[in-house]
Amino acid sequence: MHSINILIPKDRLREKFGKDRFSLDYTRINPILGRSVQSVQQVGKARAQKLNKLGIKTIGDLITYYPRNYEDRNKEKKVSELVNDDECAVILKVVSDISLNRPRSNLRIYKTLGVDDTGYVTLTWFNQDYVTEKILRDKTYVFFGKVKRAGIYVEMVNPIFEEVTSERKKTTGIQPVYPLTAGITQSYMRMIQRNALNLVIGKLTEILPEELRRRYSLAEINFSLENIHFPSSFEDKERARKRLVFEELLMLQLGLLQLKTKQTAVSGIKMEKRSLVDRFIEQLPFRLTNAQLRVYREIEEDMTSGEKQMNRLIQGDVGSGKTIVAALAILLTVLNGYQAVFMVPTEILAEQHYRSITPLLGNYGVKTALLTGSVSRKEKEKIKEGIRNNEYHLVIGTHALLEEDVEFARLGLVVTDEQHRFGVKQRAVLASKANPHILVMTATPIPRTLSLILYGDLDISVIDELPPDRKPVKTYAVDESMRARVYNFIRKMVQEGRQAYIICPLVEESDEIEAEAAMTMAKRLEEKDLKGLSIGLVHGKMKWKDKERVMSEFAKGNIQVLVSTTVVEVGVNVPNATIMVVENAERFGLAQLHQLRGRVGRGEHQSYCILFCQSKSEIALKRMEIMTKYNDGFKISEKDMELRGPGDIFGVRQHGLPEFKIANLYQDMEILKEVQRAAEDIIKNQKLSEKEDYRKLKEHLLVMFEDKLKEVALN
Repeated sequence: MHSINILIPKDRLREKFGKDRFSLDYTRINPILGRSVQSVQQVGKARAQKLNKLGIKTIGDLITYYPRNYEDRNKEKKVSELVNDDECAVILKVVSDISLNRPRSNLRIYKTLGVDDTGYVTLTWFNQDYVTEKILRDKTYVFFGKVKRAGIYVEMVNPIFEEVTSERKKTTGIQPVYPLTAGITQSYMRMIQRNALNLVIGKLTEILPEELRRRYSLAEINFSLENIHFPSSFEDKERARKRLVFEELLMLQLGLLQLKTKQTAVSGIKMEKRSLVDRFIEQLPFRLTNAQLRVYREIEEDMTSGEKQMNRLIQGDVGSGKTIVAALAILLTVLNGYQAVFMVPTEILAEQHYRSITPLLGNYGVKTALLTGSVSRKEKEKIKEGIRNNEYHLVIGTHALLEEDVEFARLGLVVTDEQHRFGVKQRAVLASKANPHILVMTATPIPRTLSLILYGDLDISVIDELPPDRKPVKTYAVDESMRARVYNFIRKMVQEGRQAYIICPLVEESDEIEAEAAMTMAKRLEEKDLKGLSIGLVHGKMKWKDKERVMSEFAKGNIQVLVSTTVVEVGVNVPNATIMVVENAERFGLAQLHQLRGRVGRGEHQSYCILFCQSKSEIALKRMEIMTKYNDGFKISEKDMELRGPGDIFGVRQHGLPEFKIANLYQDMEILKEVQRAAEDIIKNQKLSEKEDYRKLKEHLLVMFEDKLKEVALN
């Protein structure tokens, strides 16, 4: 309920704000919150160690460890009203002695029968020996638990209970349900939360100014913490949650905007517009789309204004033509007498960009070097000397560009491809070599509102149309009955000279298991299903050089079918690959499936994506339908968001955002929009520095982000 993992620029915010960006130095906010969790009644050393596994070390950590759900124990029903999977209370008279059954040595099953004036309920407990003393025949109790119903047979398993005449504590009210670890029970967590709240409620200082709370209808902090844990009504719980979500998102948004404001203050290299760039555009063998032209003009405006250092993100769907726009920015840089760097995550991609960009720009006097880890030492030294002497105008490479002895004569532009592989720190290393303009490219489709949070420190340009000659990939969702036909189709395509990818099932447990699944599949295809074809294999346990070698052989056409796991970079451009087969497609986020599909359809031939779906669930079938219906990544990400709601929207394995404590970027989209308006107003009107009632908010922000605000990424 309160976390989100999405396939968006990997570790983007982790790099910006640290792994646990909401883990505060509570002592600086309120001394009580900074105390050890062992100062809470009923928390000893052993339990404190177990709580540490949940990230709970202080009282502040404990009271901000929020429930993931709630049980409404006020709901009471008669036996005749109970339906299967109900969770409710029922008042029953016990009419039989408790029986004990031992089906095996470590399992004891206790049963008795309860009745009201409308029917009977079988009450069952597993290994709960105390019930023999606590439940007596002919007495009446309130039982709360989950109902199993089949016809007239009704059962409650492990219900909690109290005598109907006692002061009800366990079987009434709205009870919080927390994520737990071994050795910590719900009842224990509720008890220590209550004890911790008793220590702090009434002593917490409000950090949100009254004008802000009034404008956005936000509850006070003490009320909010009490009612997020122990709400008197669901309305109060929602009021409390809105306040806490708003605060969490506001702190993040203000931190990003502060960074952006500081970066804007960094003056940029002033370039002049060059007519040669327009001539280059006219002489291209294809026409740029309106979106590509618009985005280049935005880049050109940044680079020629001289007002600030450009920090711009180009967000475009797979195949939208981001690279040619980057090439235009590079050309403008070189024509102004500066050098440019194009940094990509893999050697094979670096080589590919080198082969495609060099002939494009060579006629305009742009001398290009390729600098990767596999370049010989002698050649590397020669290239580095050429970079120092301004002999090379463009350097395309991998992390080798980050080495200390790579010195630029006049670095004017840094372009990074596939943002999830390069974070702020790596770009900062390059940026520290000069004060260049920064251009970041990502193919991850993210709705714009989310982009504003994820890239709050960058200006965003979106290439939202594909080149007119790009053929949509025909997509089919199939089940196991179609496997033989699919393999026959692959054989037919390979005989016609094409190539195919087969992506192995996504396995959550480990790279080991995923690698094993890929190896097993490759062996089966080689020996049986696709016998006679050249089969290649790449997986996460292989050495990097071995992966690069296999990918290179595939790109050259020496491998006809490539079996791969998703942990491997398959972003290499292979125009001859026209088939993408994804096993167990239901396990992938739709945006991830769309990214995989984008690896085909890059050449002149019609391409196909075949999704093997093993699930018959309604949601899985709807998701497959979306993939077969839409080719627009932005549309797909929105549809996926609508369908799946909270959780790992963009794929199980590729995590981007660390968990929020309570906010969920999808569920809380409306609150996020309010937060963005509030944050922009606060920054624009300088309220943090000029208004006294914003002082506490400013102090809180500094506690969270001061180190990062001091560093100011890329400065």
